[in-house]
Formats: sequence, structure tokens, C-alpha cells
Amino acid sequence: MLHGFSTHKDTWLSVVKFLPKHLHLLCVDMPGHEGTTRTCADDYSIQGQVRRIHQFVESIRLNKKPFHLVGTSMGGNVAGMYAACHPAHIFGLTLICPAGLRSPNKSRFLKQLQALEKAGVSQGSPLIPTSPEEMEDMLRLCSHVRFKIPQQILQGLVDVRLPHTDFYKEVFMKIVEEESRHALHDHMHLITVPVQVIWGKQDQVVDVSGAAVLADSLPGCQVELLENCGHSVVMERPRKTAKLIMDFIITQQGIDSSSSSKKLS
Repeated sequence: MLHGFSTHKDTWLSVVKFLPKHLHLLCVDMPGHEGTTRTCADDYSIQGQVRRIHQFVESIRLNKKPFHLVGTSMGGNVAGMYAACHPAHIFGLTLICPAGLRSPNKSRFLKQLQALEKAGVSQGSPLIPTSPEEMEDMLRLCSHVRFKIPQQILQGLVDVRLPHTDFYKEVFMKIVEEESRHALHDHMHLITVPVQVIWGKQDQVVDVSGAAVLADSLPGCQVELLENCGHSVVMERPRKTAKLIMDFIITQQGIDSSSSSKKLS
């Protein structure tokens, strides 16, 4: 399970508690995030992150048999690229509001980015807050559900992130470069495993029109659009997300078992 930009593996805990206890789950901190090391030689482009995840998979021999890969936002871009580059490792793929597509419609976030670029602010991003006010704006951008968060809590959230601001800026500049920005779109034709797409209809960060792009390009792609849900699907609809993922995995296992039986007969 691969999390999004500037978050960490604990993002998945809200979903994990609704998944069966017998599952073997791996929630990793993405390169440079939270518990992973950072060096000047690290490549935080989408392609670089795929290489790091691949090294991790091989080091723990996770690829002894195919596994199901889940990714959200930036992690969705990485997950899609991983499936395209290492199809033999993957049993199935769940993309949750994935970045990396050329969507027909522009999201509110993309419009804000373009406005910043036009104004000559090259390193600014609504996803890298440095004040309680900016933190509140980011939470409103990422979530359709509106929470009234006390000023002290907002300040605490900012204080936790501030020491990592330069790192977040470095990663952000890498993942919006041309090669990374549309990595999933440019490689989705190489994805051969069953794909599930889950997207919040009110996503303001990565526009939901990207779901149709994937559906049109990947035969048999299963798309689930969630009402009254924004970009933070994992946080806003954890129970629903867990159910959709499990239903998809069980369906694919059933199809695989059926195919095996036919071959044997």
C-alpha cells in the first residue's frame, strides 16, 4: 500500500482496521517520507520512486508470488508505473485518485498551480502549508467533508511538517516535472493486470475525469466513483474503500481459480 505526497504509511490505518485480520499487509513509507532515509543521491521522480519500491520488494522477496498493489495520489502514480514496469510481480492493482494522468478537466489544485506559475512563484504549492491558515486551506482542498479544526491543532500539524518543508518542495518539484507528471498516462498501455479505480467525485486535487481516461484505456478496468467524497478517499471513506478493495481481490481470485480449473480440465 503506497501513500500520497507528504504523508506516511499510517495514512492507511483507517482502512486497515476494516480489512480481514488474516491478510498479509505491507504499508510502506515512500522514499524520503517519514521513516525512510534521505540522501543527496536519492531520485524522487516517479521513476526513481518505482526503482526504490522495486528494491524493497526484492529485498524482502515479496515477489516470490504475485501480490496486490494499492496506491493513492502520488502513490497511485508510482503503483501504476510499477505495474507497467514489473507486471510479473502484480496480481491486481487498485488506484485511488491517482496522479500522473492527462485528465480532460483541470482540478482546482491544478488551476492554483498554474496561477502560481504565471505569477512567477516556482516553488509554491497549496500542498506544502507553512502556517495554520495554509494548513486549513490544504485540508479544505483535500477533503470534501468539512471539519472545524481548532487553531492549536492546526498549528501543531504545521509544526510537525515544518522541518520537512525543504524536502517536500524537492519532491514536489520532481513529481511535477514533465517526465513524472504524466508517468501513469504514458505507461498505462503496458499495464496487463486487472485494475480497480476508486475516486471521490468531489476531488479538487486530481480531477475525477481521470477515471474515464483509465477506463477507456484499460479493458475491464473497474471504476468506483464515490459520492460526497474528495481527494482523501482513504480518510473520508475508509470502510467503503476496504470493502471495495476486498471485493475486487476476491472477484479476481475467483476468476483466476476458474481459469486454472478450465486449464486442468
